[in-house]
Amino acid sequence: MPSKESTELADLYRSWVAAMTAKPDMGIDEIRRLFSHWGDVTADPKGIDYLEIEIEGVPAMWAVPHGAVRDRVLLCSHGGGYVVGSMYTHRKLFGHIAKAVGCRALIVDYRLAPENPHPGPVNDMATAYRWLLKHENIRPGHIAFTGDSAGGALALTTIARVRELELPLPAATMPMSPWAGWDTSGATYDSNKDRDALVSRDTTNSLGSLFIGEGGDPKHPLANPLYTDYSGYPPIYFQVGDAETLLDDSRRMAERAKAAGVEVRIDVFPDMQHVFEFLAGTAPEADEAIARMAQWVKPRLGLA
Repeated sequence: MPSKESTELADLYRSWVAAMTAKPDMGIDEIRRLFSHWGDVTADPKGIDYLEIEIEGVPAMWAVPHGAVRDRVLLCSHGGGYVVGSMYTHRKLFGHIAKAVGCRALIVDYRLAPENPHPGPVNDMATAYRWLLKHENIRPGHIAFTGDSAGGALALTTIARVRELELPLPAATMPMSPWAGWDTSGATYDSNKDRDALVSRDTTNSLGSLFIGEGGDPKHPLANPLYTDYSGYPPIYFQVGDAETLLDDSRRMAERAKAAGVEVRIDVFPDMQHVFEFLAGTAPEADEAIARMAQWVKPRLGLA
């Protein structure tokens, strides 16, 4: 059975969906204000300093745990369907992960759709990665990617973009509940439609169309990780809840990567909602998930 906190997360998601359903003409700014409270459910991790910076015109934020090593970095991409969310909504979540790993996290406030549709987000993430290599002098083998939902997709597609730029690849990537963008072909969109409190075909169609833009290709491999070429990818660790409509997205991405010869681990958490890791510091399921991430990635970053 899910914890009390996990049940409360589902109730919060339902309240957001109800608010948007009750006001179908809700504008982008109002939706963004609603989702600006996403991080309210996350406990503030102790012993973390936050520093806002700018990377070639893209805002970003360092989350620096006290005592963290300086030469290992998590490159973090936030979720929100490429339309909502920010480095502020996600700073505590990524702070928890950075603290568990014992390194710094760079949270990128990539440009959002519809003002900046695909490939804006993936290009901004690739810019941040190149900046880490060239200006922070971080070795590629000392960088791991992570992100949730749309950010989880970016934790995969950014590697393909980095490869196009002929840059060395990072050590690993850890997508949480990655989203296949404007693609509702997964069977769990139907089988989990009454269990997932946040993501439905309607939400995916609404956000996905804004992300792809008019005339865009929803199957572009830099927009949809179901079509990404995983050849030569570093190890991938997927986390997803089994109550999610996006469960099949993670499963199919994992199978595609495995078929390309990539080292893949996927953990499916019983009864968990979309990006339940947001409950870090308040729910045991989230804390366990983050502990698993840290245990998995530390040796790949040379920290264990």
